[in-house]
Amino acid sequence: MVSLLERIDHSQGEQEIGEGKRLIRVGDDRGVSLSERLAYRLHRLAWRTPFHAFRLRGRFPLKLLAVPKDPIAGDKAAGEALLAGQMTFGGKSVPIAKLDFADPTLAPDLSDHLQSFAWLRDLAAAATRERGAKLAQSMVRRWLDSYADQVCERAWRADLWGRRILFWAAYAPYILSSNDLVYRSAVLNTLARGARHLEKGADKAPAGLPRITAWIGVIVSALVVQGGSARLGAGERGLARALAGAMHEDGGLVSRSPVEQLELVELMSQLRAAYYAGRRDVPEAIVEALEGSVSALLSATLGDEALSSWQGGNMTSRRRVSAALEGSAIDTRALRQSRGWGYQRLAARKSVAIFDAAPPPPGRALSGGCASTLAFEFSDGADRIVVNCGGVGRDRTTLPPDLLQGLRTSAAHSTLILDDRNSTAIHEDGSLGKGVSQVELSRNDNAGAVTVEASHDGYVRRLGLVHQRQLSLSADGAELTGEDRLLPQGRRRRRDPIPFAVRFHLAPAVEVTTTADGQGALLRIKGGGVWQFRCRGGRLGTEDSLWIDGEARPHSSLQLVVSGETPPDGMAISWMFKRAK
Repeated sequence: MVSLLERIDHSQGEQEIGEGKRLIRVGDDRGVSLSERLAYRLHRLAWRTPFHAFRLRGRFPLKLLAVPKDPIAGDKAAGEALLAGQMTFGGKSVPIAKLDFADPTLAPDLSDHLQSFAWLRDLAAAATRERGAKLAQSMVRRWLDSYADQVCERAWRADLWGRRILFWAAYAPYILSSNDLVYRSAVLNTLARGARHLEKGADKAPAGLPRITAWIGVIVSALVVQGGSARLGAGERGLARALAGAMHEDGGLVSRSPVEQLELVELMSQLRAAYYAGRRDVPEAIVEALEGSVSALLSATLGDEALSSWQGGNMTSRRRVSAALEGSAIDTRALRQSRGWGYQRLAARKSVAIFDAAPPPPGRALSGGCASTLAFEFSDGADRIVVNCGGVGRDRTTLPPDLLQGLRTSAAHSTLILDDRNSTAIHEDGSLGKGVSQVELSRNDNAGAVTVEASHDGYVRRLGLVHQRQLSLSADGAELTGEDRLLPQGRRRRRDPIPFAVRFHLAPAVEVTTTADGQGALLRIKGGGVWQFRCRGGRLGTEDSLWIDGEARPHSSLQLVVSGETPPDGMAISWMFKRAK
């Protein structure tokens, strides 16, 4: 299996992005409509009716037709914690004895992890079937006692059932090795009822990853649950619809979330394993979707082989990214010249920069999207230098709501901010408002050096200025130069100067010493190299910042800030990071 770095360095001919290529936000940016919310609410209410209970009836399966092998390696440390009586998730640890599937006070992220049974993967990484079965079966019994006959949102949500089918099927030896025939029958019958529930409601799941997950559950149930083969065709057609609505042609999700992209790769790899177990040919469309999703995921990794932090996500962990890529068994290159996915990758030798050159995701595609257009992250080998503040991913109860809202702002990203405003408005209810609607992009790869130029219209309506940013990475990776230009456009022009701030959030391991002339700084990376920073067009200063790690924990850090005022007709600010010899 080739390493992650070998995947990234592997190059083939790619279609060039032409000058002035426009990426326009697609769909209704206001998010899910009131009528759609009402329809989903009515759908959930119908679950409680005798009619829905009747729809879940059917033949009792006597066995599983196949047991897919989970291709994704689990976290052995988390599995050992389970054996010791602790469930760890998102930096938190909870005693298993106190876990109650029906406890309404459980944090939503922990509840979803518990309900999905994804933790079975970690348990299997740490224990043989003989050692892990007792715990696994005890937890399944507790779930059956709480929810086997109670169809409700907390446990029967479509995406949760999709994941549960994947993990119950893959780890059947752990949960079905009991000699208790009543228990075994209850598990198999509940699996069948869950599959019928999904088949009737997968298209009602929220668009994007939840709907994809639901239809994957339908397909896997058809492949491995006795009596379910008739739903295979419907499942494949449903998944095709869900993928078409959730993925760009370049393989990236419409949500533009690297954390969700990682989950997509994991899910699609598990789906392929179910086809293998069922001795069925994997449809070409599924193979292509998996290949595209892996390529897009690779494009969002930095030199430490973990994720770049975008759209409310964080780096997760190198182990998880590596496990997903190895489990995918896809040998492909990183997507460098994305259109819909929107992350431009600049790589030379050890240096990697990830540049957000697209509008924020539509509201219906991602709750909690960020005003990050034209921000970038930069690494030197395994050392992160310039970062975004990041986010907590699904662990939304980890940090205070006000801080979570602040992490979504333009100021929490390494980009230029005008008049202390977001490039795309963030409303109090969390939805995105007006701002960036289109991005113009051009890219040039020449003899190993890379230059990307992009501009957005997020400040045109309010301030009459376009923000244009150019990034250039030298062929030896030792120099990253940039220029931020403010260009007049539109009818609305302010006559007074407009304050600006170009922010470069630094990783916690970076120590800063500013130069006496106020135009430069020396950046020392703990245990790593030294970089010089120079700027022109504003005053350089340092401010406090923070960075969210892969377990959703905040760390104190610093940021370089080039500030000043621009006249109404615009100006240019140039800057450079250069590796010290």
